[in-house]
Amino acid sequence: MKRTLLKTGDGSYTLHIPEWDEQYHSKHGAIAEALHVFIKEGLYYWSSKNAATEISIMEIGFGTGLNALLTFLETEKNVFQIDYTGVEAYPLSLDEIEKLNYTSLLNASEEKFLKLHEISWEEKTAISDNFRLTKQKQFFSEINNENSFNLIYFDAFGIRVQPELWTEEIFKKMFSALKPNGVLVTYAANGNARRAMQAVGFSVERLPGPPGKKEMLRGTK
Repeated sequence: MKRTLLKTGDGSYTLHIPEWDEQYHSKHGAIAEALHVFIKEGLYYWSSKNAATEISIMEIGFGTGLNALLTFLETEKNVFQIDYTGVEAYPLSLDEIEKLNYTSLLNASEEKFLKLHEISWEEKTAISDNFRLTKQKQFFSEINNENSFNLIYFDAFGIRVQPELWTEEIFKKMFSALKPNGVLVTYAANGNARRAMQAVGFSVERLPGPPGKKEMLRGTK
């Protein structure tokens, strides 16, 4: 499937899929969206409710690695020790990754960013003393973890192009994968997605969305 580089509203790049007319991130700002949805309303929110500094995170849609990079950078600023699992069925090529401009905008290490993509799949790897990454190459429907994660970044492609990823079947897997009081955050605010989350047991909140989007969703187990 063809992917092209697209500059978003905050100057950061994303990848565009012409066949679907869909992007990996918001066209209003890739970094801005990720910081708001996954770091502020996910990581910071969970840490504000829990005393533990050791956090296990699963990302649904590893993609460009932007969410992993931002989470890694938080471990350099805070006392977090993060065990991060990124699930992706269709990994990007290193050529595509090298065209992204996240590290220059974030004043981050390009070497560390590329390492997120270069490490072996299915093996837990220490990116730093406080950040361990496991990449799993699998379809989301194959996830069968139970009581394993404190936080889920649900960053699948939108319901318009992949409605099968926003069903009760998938959210039941997410609910099972979370530990008690675990949290799932997503950029989506679609009513069908919200109802599917509620149907499997999530307590769901509508929150103000990132730039260009009115709302987003956060679910708690």
